[in-house]
Amino acid sequence: AATRKPALCFKMALRLLHQTTVRNVLNQAIVAQQRTLALDASKLIVNETTSPKSKPAKETLVFGKTFTDHMLQCRWTEADGWAAPEINPYGNLSLPPSSIVFHYAIECFEGMKAFRGDDNKVRLFRPDLNAKRLHKSSVRLSMPSFDQGEFLKCLTETVVKDKDWVPAGRGYSLYLRPTHIGTQSSLGVGQTDSSLLFTIMSPSGAYYSTGFQPVSLLADPQNVRAWPGGVGDTKGGCNYAPTIAPQKAAAAQGCQQVLWLFGPDHQVTEAGTMNCFLHWINEQGEEELITAPIDGTILEGVTRQSILDLAREWNEMKVTEGHYTMGQIQRALKEGRVKEMFGAGTAATISPIGQIKYNGEDLNIPLELGTSGKLGQRVWDTLFDIQYGAIEHEWAPVIA
Repeated sequence: AATRKPALCFKMALRLLHQTTVRNVLNQAIVAQQRTLALDASKLIVNETTSPKSKPAKETLVFGKTFTDHMLQCRWTEADGWAAPEINPYGNLSLPPSSIVFHYAIECFEGMKAFRGDDNKVRLFRPDLNAKRLHKSSVRLSMPSFDQGEFLKCLTETVVKDKDWVPAGRGYSLYLRPTHIGTQSSLGVGQTDSSLLFTIMSPSGAYYSTGFQPVSLLADPQNVRAWPGGVGDTKGGCNYAPTIAPQKAAAAQGCQQVLWLFGPDHQVTEAGTMNCFLHWINEQGEEELITAPIDGTILEGVTRQSILDLAREWNEMKVTEGHYTMGQIQRALKEGRVKEMFGAGTAATISPIGQIKYNGEDLNIPLELGTSGKLGQRVWDTLFDIQYGAIEHEWAPVIA
């Protein structure tokens, strides 16, 4: 027994040493993996175009039709993590037809803007919220995580590179479209082993050709945009393609957009691709601004959040994120309790609602100022003042 004791102790020491060594190796591997996987803006590579484009007159700009000289590209693979991000000349992508994005809609995107202010400085608007939402959408679609701050640094450098493309004047902007796609080249539903996170940029004028004018909506109880447990709160292309046919049906009835409803009581959710707001006197006699809640069916819009933040800061009415129905709107209109309705989103900013077609009835929404209500106009003016630098605000960081 005495001779076995040293041997036993030696074996235990060896086992402990082995376990410690394995643990250290694993920890080092994890640290190395984390270092490899990280998106790192300090490694940004800039490849300038040798064929700069001529810039069209801003008055001729059509939303989403013209693109700047450069684009941002960030590539990821499961084996190597995030490669050095690149600013490259704007150009076509080369992907195999078997790429997973083409077959299973493993794709998400963002919409954000850069503004040339009244002082000629270039600003972004709440870019952290867009990065957060893009990250959330990416993870929900089983694409890789990324450092939001590092991505924003790369995005900012890309905008600065093409800052001369940011048109001057209120209503004009440089529209930014960050997009994340799965690029694995094989068929079969599953998590992608490679992806491309890229951003293209488009100088733009007013989203609607009629400008700041009221729109008419077709309240459609037959088609549903999103439902509880789905992905209505992610900005994936899978949420947009199915809306095109109902949009065409709305246009055939003289409407610009669809008012999306949900449930047997026809809850109001979104207006086209915008969040929807109702300013009214509610059933309790309170002046209220209400919009649908973030319950998994509603996109968490940046403009939506900004309107809620402003309204709560002004503290002049009740501000609610809650459900409301078409029946409630009908009754409130008959009783004279509706003040106004408007849509809100990055592309359009504010879109006053003038009429809703619902179950064979034309519901005319009040427009106190002729083309909008007072609150919608106030929100529009305040957001523009922030975005174009007339009001200095932390939401609009100067980047150039």
